[in-house]
Amino acid sequence: MGLLSKKDTKLILDPLSDDNPITIQVLGICSALAITAKLQPSIVMAISVIFVLGAGNVIISLMRNIIPSKIRIIVQLIVVATLVIIVDQVLKAFSYELSKELSVFIGLIITNCIIMGRFEAFALANGPWKSFLDGVGNALGYGVILIIVGFFRELFGSGTLFGFPVFGDAVEKTGLYEFGYENNGFMVLPPMALIVVGLIIWVQRSRNKNLIEEN
Repeated sequence: MGLLSKKDTKLILDPLSDDNPITIQVLGICSALAITAKLQPSIVMAISVIFVLGAGNVIISLMRNIIPSKIRIIVQLIVVATLVIIVDQVLKAFSYELSKELSVFIGLIITNCIIMGRFEAFALANGPWKSFLDGVGNALGYGVILIIVGFFRELFGSGTLFGFPVFGDAVEKTGLYEFGYENNGFMVLPPMALIVVGLIIWVQRSRNKNLIEEN
């Protein structure tokens, strides 16, 4: 038997497609609006949530039998807040400019309903290993959507990826700009994140009709 059973594999793979926390459960939309105008912040936010949710699920699972039910939400908030502080301090130490760009949005991971939802729905009822897989799977599902949205918004909104020109120099009118191409400024506005997410949902449900029936 391999390291992962079929059930373990489903915990990771299902959130990437048929049970995606953003496109199916419609959770974590706020950060999809806020930080996906560029690709790099989208990737950093995705990695941050993978760490917070993966580690948080394990910690809550280990503590599940000793947490009084009346204060479980408070305990969960303390756990996620501690992990978010660690992420914030690491970013400030190793990538201060990016930390400034993400600003309060790293702190708002604390209020991400995907994290609290997985603590409540899974970590409190399962062992550490399964909780870890569930956390990583859901965070990956969340992160993939952020990266896709960030990719298209930066590419068509600014004509760059990771800040590097893709279509040419917009100022000197080289590359595609020489033939009249213009960046779509609407792509960097928050409403476009919703539109891109909506298009992803449409494509996903068009490919899998069962998702329409289940939802």
